[in-house]
Amino acid sequence: MSNLDLHPAPAECGGRHDVTARPVRELLPAKDVRLGESTMVRRLLPSMGRRMVGAWAFVDHYGPDDIADEPGMQVPPHPHMGLQTVSWLHAGEVLHRDSLGSEQLLRPGELGLMTSGRAISHSEESPREHAPSLHGAQLWVALPDEHRHTAPTWEHHGELPTVTGGGGLRATVLLGELDGALSPGTTFTPIVGADVSLAAGTSARLPVRPDFEYAALTMSGEAEVDGVRLAPGTMLYLGCGRSELPLRADVDSAFMLLGGEPFEERIVMWWNFVGRSHEEIEEARADWMTGSRSRFGEVRGYAGDRLPAPALPPVALKPRGRVR
Repeated sequence: MSNLDLHPAPAECGGRHDVTARPVRELLPAKDVRLGESTMVRRLLPSMGRRMVGAWAFVDHYGPDDIADEPGMQVPPHPHMGLQTVSWLHAGEVLHRDSLGSEQLLRPGELGLMTSGRAISHSEESPREHAPSLHGAQLWVALPDEHRHTAPTWEHHGELPTVTGGGGLRATVLLGELDGALSPGTTFTPIVGADVSLAAGTSARLPVRPDFEYAALTMSGEAEVDGVRLAPGTMLYLGCGRSELPLRADVDSAFMLLGGEPFEERIVMWWNFVGRSHEEIEEARADWMTGSRSRFGEVRGYAGDRLPAPALPPVALKPRGRVR
């Protein structure tokens, strides 16, 4: 998924200086952003309050949207570097195409994981014949320096491990490990991503790691996470220092648990690129705009033009921390 903000601000983030070492309950504000022709998303990371949670550097939540008479998601070919994209659906289908030649229809409960490494391009769209509803999340994971120039790859995992407990708790592990369940998705830093469903009336405690920082993104219902009731499309930053996470729900609910070891390196993120300097971002933008197939390749099969990059800001970025 592309960041379609026409005026994306470059930001330097990462490093452990601003990590909250103790448990907190910090609601992160969402920003409404139009994605393509007809999809509105709620952007939770980066936000006005925080830029990263572990290696998670970008979180969009969209839907549930009625697209029965709409084209649905239509995101033209666009580039990425220095990150992984994680595609996750609760309803609908998304057709992924990339410059490696991959073509995969993603359905609810299936993991689409693209490692951009040094460079890749891809498109995402609802198929012509699609379900009437679209609901999901798109997330990015920053790659550490030793792996950010790796060869690009695409992974599709149709079956993922689960964790159950408390009578009505079921967690599907997208990335990393949770309570002994290990995802088949490739990771490059200590991280976890899970989709947690709670049946009405559930009260449970989910084991977590004290050295990880965590956040919870409510997908549906009104999950209560560590005593905080969360409406759909809201995100709660939890900090570090917990060994278990209290959960309860009065109605059927679902949320995504995102966590990981605080990301030590400082990164520069602008538009669809994660780098280490303004100059590196500038070079990537120029290569995309000049149509450098040797770097970003070509997406075949999408009926439309590539997505042009926004203009870079007139001043070089200034160092900033993980929080604003």
